[in-house]
Amino acid sequence: MFLRKAHSELVKLAQQYKAVVVIGPRQSGKTTLVKSVFKGKPYVNLENPDIRNFALEDPRGFLNQFSKAGAILDEAQRTPQLFSYLQQILDEKKEGAQFVITGSNNFLLQQNVSQSLAGRVGYLTLLPFSLEELGDDAPKTINDLLFKGFYPPLYDKSFEIDKWFNNYIRTYLEKDVRQLKNIDNLIVFERFLRLCVGRIGQLLNKNALAIEVGVDSKTIESWISVLEASFVVFRLKPHHKNFNKRLVKMPKLYFYDVGLASALLGLHDANQWELHPFKGNLFENMIITELLKNRFNRGLPNNLYFWRDSAGHEIDILVDNFNEFMPIEVKAGKTITNEYFKGVNYWNNLTGFKGGKIIYGGEIYQKRSNDIEVIPYAELNKTDI
Repeated sequence: MFLRKAHSELVKLAQQYKAVVVIGPRQSGKTTLVKSVFKGKPYVNLENPDIRNFALEDPRGFLNQFSKAGAILDEAQRTPQLFSYLQQILDEKKEGAQFVITGSNNFLLQQNVSQSLAGRVGYLTLLPFSLEELGDDAPKTINDLLFKGFYPPLYDKSFEIDKWFNNYIRTYLEKDVRQLKNIDNLIVFERFLRLCVGRIGQLLNKNALAIEVGVDSKTIESWISVLEASFVVFRLKPHHKNFNKRLVKMPKLYFYDVGLASALLGLHDANQWELHPFKGNLFENMIITELLKNRFNRGLPNNLYFWRDSAGHEIDILVDNFNEFMPIEVKAGKTITNEYFKGVNYWNNLTGFKGGKIIYGGEIYQKRSNDIEVIPYAELNKTDI
């Protein structure tokens, strides 16, 4: 069993709030985590049709079973009627973490929680394993990391990786997509999903994507929202501060797991990444999600952006810590070259800030005289970002 970095944050939330909500992708380890922290609580899986019917038809009677110890309610977005009844139960007791609610559908779950349980609930977002959590069990090469990804089941049992992801995609399309949007033509939606992978790390042009898929731009926005709500993709927003330059306004698109993205690209073997044209994009994707995991595991909000002006000057990741900024460039190559520093040097000259970080695919750490650190990706958890 891998110790999740979010374990201590979940314990803190349980001491402060009457209910705790753990959200994240399917198969990210939510159930395993909450069971390990709340060992004395009954576990209820609301994906089970019989249990779900009981909860929907008689919510009061269903919740009365757990009036003493509370319960873990897994995939609670399936039973939105429960939340109004939960409010009264939580208000009648002073204990923390009476109910622990998990869900893989961010939109439906947060909608119901905010309507009924506002102020009573602490949130934790749990993504798949991080490099730090995997430790020595992490794949040793970039190619293997990009191909396998970070979903916990792949590190628990010996699966055929490409087949596992194909089954994951089928399950996702049948459950989450139909639950969020009654999309009749799943073949077109899956084609859209695969086209999204080809846009990782690029500016998201919804009009161009709509033409390629064969739908209108409003449908594309709706479908991207579906992918975001079910923790498949996220948008990295451009930073808003101008610094006397015209900035791009379109976000970039990334996937929460590079293994899933690899499968959607049709790769069947890790070695296929060696000369693949998207390798740099997926490596950048992996580093960004590693930084997100580091934030979310500590209960902190996303503070990552990118910066790009109209002339094409760009910073891959801009960490915004209120009045302090940290520019980060991501390079998949193993050999440090002057080109690696071009973006950060331009940013520093423009803004007057000093320092920055280069995260790359090699193994040598350097700290240059201009305070720019060159960090091997495998040592990402050892640096302060």
